[in-house]
Amino acid sequence: QVQLVESGGGTVQAGDSLRLSCIATGRTFSSYPMGWFRQAPGKGREFVAGIGWSGTSTTYAASVKGRFTITRDNAKNTLYLQMDSLKPEDTALYICAQRSASRGGAASAGYDRWGQGTQVTVSS
Repeated sequence: QVQLVESGGGTVQAGDSLRLSCIATGRTFSSYPMGWFRQAPGKGREFVAGIGWSGTSTTYAASVKGRFTITRDNAKNTLYLQMDSLKPEDTALYICAQRSASRGGAASAGYDRWGQGTQVTVSS
């Protein structure tokens, strides 16, 4: 059974940085593409960033491109999201996810495993 556990959220001011982590257990982490999503209060879940199984391909939502960086360490079964130049509109619950396609590339869809999320709050 796959478990995804996020950490690293918190309350910061606009312009600050945060790094989120997601530790995965269960399904072989290194074989599966991963991603980050977010959900703000009263809104639907939104794709943020995705990374392929080997880490060589990435894709981002337009709203975070150039500010956020997704990486992975397959030796540590860990996914990261470096968030720089944070804005109040980045406030949300950030959720780690795993795609179902073994050895697939980065993508914004096709995820079938989800974590519980870590809260990020950015004040102006």
